[in-house]
Amino acid sequence: MDMPKNIIVTGGCGFIGSNFVRYVAAEHPEVHVTVLDKLTYAGNPENIAGLPEDQVELVVGDICDAELLERLVPGHDAIVHYAAESHNDNSIADPEPFLRTNVEGTYRLLEAARRHDVRFHHISTDEVYGDLALDDPARFTEETPYHPSSPYSSTKASSDMLVRAWHRTYGVRATISNCSNNYGPYQHIEKFIPRQITNILCGIRPKLYGDGRNVRDWIHTEDHSRAVWDILTKGRVGETYLIGADGERSNIDVLRAILERMGRGADDFDWVRDRPGHDRRYAIDSAKLRRELGWRPVHTDFSEGLDATIAWYTEHQDWWRAAKDETEAKYAAKGQ
Repeated sequence: MDMPKNIIVTGGCGFIGSNFVRYVAAEHPEVHVTVLDKLTYAGNPENIAGLPEDQVELVVGDICDAELLERLVPGHDAIVHYAAESHNDNSIADPEPFLRTNVEGTYRLLEAARRHDVRFHHISTDEVYGDLALDDPARFTEETPYHPSSPYSSTKASSDMLVRAWHRTYGVRATISNCSNNYGPYQHIEKFIPRQITNILCGIRPKLYGDGRNVRDWIHTEDHSRAVWDILTKGRVGETYLIGADGERSNIDVLRAILERMGRGADDFDWVRDRPGHDRRYAIDSAKLRRELGWRPVHTDFSEGLDATIAWYTEHQDWWRAAKDETEAKYAAKGQ
């Protein structure tokens, strides 16, 4: 598409969404960004604080609110849809909010995009593909069949299917990206990397699920943001692109890297009960994205990225301290 002038970013006060908003503000100051966020526990307006007020506007609202979307969407060139309930543990405890936000919310946005002929980019996850065996040399591609394991990943798979159907049936100018695990600043402390970092900063022993051998394919959130912008502006309508940075690492290796960098012993953590249905391995093949759009990750040194992430949480304790006790209490209640 032509360079958009006005975009809506749903979930733009969450972790990945806010990093995208910051990327656009820094790299494309001519683009106006309307952030639509319900400001649930994972949406924090501080995540976009300090951005130019004449460029970034926050609208507090629900993506399921059809009347709000009817007022908001006209006049925008594109919707970049990050808003989602995304934490697997929460989906296992209570799937209903995931169905409403991830499925109904995507439907409402697609209908608004259809009525007003607005370009639509949908942010999804590699978890829709299920998992791979630890000794399987394969990686997920755009052709991998969907096989979701959790209430979270099944609702994201459902939303992906809606996007494809609205493109084929109604001609909505849509693309989808499925990304691997993100890390970096502004990530909620319930997630794996920030939970371990903040535990150590609070004098709490880190926790590790199951046997710790589960493998995730890590990508820095800034690389994800650049990929999404490339897909939005250069991607082929109707296509899906996988985003990954060849960052496969086991959970125990990541935890021990954090422990080492923060001056703790390699075994200074507690084993806890595994998550039900815990996927073993994710791995992304991003060859299509690299070949068609020329995207390449910049943050290819995981050690450097991890150092910067530890430094960010160390220097921004006022951002996460208030939520720490409640977050850990929820885990403790589940034996995790």
